[in-house]
Amino acid sequence: YEAKVRIPSEVLKAGDIIFVQVINEIMEDNEYEFALYQEPVAQAALLSIEAETGHVKTMIGGRDFRNSQFNRAYQSRRQPGSAFKPIVYAAALDKGYTAASVIIDSPVVFEDTERDFVWKPHNYKEKFYGPTLFRDALSKSRNIVTIKILQDIGIDYVIDYARKLGITSEINRDLSIALGSSGLSLLEIVNAYSVFSNLGYLIEPVFITKIYDRDGNLIETSKLMRKKVIDMSTAYIMTSILESVVKSGTGRRVKALKRPVAGKTGTTNNLFDAWFLGFTPRFTTGVWVGLDQEAPLGKGETGSRAASPIWLEYMQNALEGKPVRTFNVPEGIVFARIDAKTGLLPIEESEKTIFEAFKEGTVPTEYTPKPDAVSGSEDLFKEGL
Repeated sequence: YEAKVRIPSEVLKAGDIIFVQVINEIMEDNEYEFALYQEPVAQAALLSIEAETGHVKTMIGGRDFRNSQFNRAYQSRRQPGSAFKPIVYAAALDKGYTAASVIIDSPVVFEDTERDFVWKPHNYKEKFYGPTLFRDALSKSRNIVTIKILQDIGIDYVIDYARKLGITSEINRDLSIALGSSGLSLLEIVNAYSVFSNLGYLIEPVFITKIYDRDGNLIETSKLMRKKVIDMSTAYIMTSILESVVKSGTGRRVKALKRPVAGKTGTTNNLFDAWFLGFTPRFTTGVWVGLDQEAPLGKGETGSRAASPIWLEYMQNALEGKPVRTFNVPEGIVFARIDAKTGLLPIEESEKTIFEAFKEGTVPTEYTPKPDAVSGSEDLFKEGL
């Protein structure tokens, strides 16, 4: 569709200001080719914290401070979508789950008779995947499995766990929090993710490091506020799983950083909000993209598509020239080869095996059943669908 060309005098008058972009400049004739500049509707925010010190290295509260002084990095509260899921999974690891636990991804229905409401949650692609490893459920961002885990370990337990990670905003007391239904600030969720990169330590974000008087005398210095809030092995396993999100899950776009990186995308069902939260051993950085009026960003504008490219470009610049660092493996972590399908010890017939990280004392002791022993249960699952 092409709009009809109008005579400029029909729409313009003396004194009007036209915002344009220079497309082509012909210097010899002093001629220019312009295109009308369209002010973007979408907003974005970015926050980056140095992991070991808590120093806020970058905070961008919006697209243009001259047009809006509202700081979306800490004043705004938006639904994080699947970016909240790592908090549920970390809580589950401290409740006895392992990265090799198997959860059935199958249809569930929740009825609220008091409000005459029925909730039938589904995965992003509206498919069900059957027996799913804990690691795969998060790396592929499976909604149903996350809801089942939350239901098993308890809503109040997860809310309390979020508080330990530094989240102070109000959290809905229902199963929808598994899908990130409660509004959080970018600052809160970036700080929560930094606990994983800091191996269980919550560090108070530092915006001002030093204050000098007019004569150059130092009058105030920030102090490192550091508190251990979760087990080191839990933090490491979460980091390892979030590395899988980048290697083979919804965060694949940021593999281009070509450094060890862990992270998670977030997208709300109505495409109002797109997130990417990620960290390297040096920085924890979060990006939010959305509209202030809470309207859809547009078809396909997920956290992977809308937010992760911004994260990637920022981190490429932030880490340029800095040595590559790997995530430290703490004491209390052991690695074992498991069957990639059952999460149990492998047998000769195992089609695929992987090395998995476990807390000491939680490595599976059972072996994967022979193929003919599990075919019956698989057939029953398929019939159930």
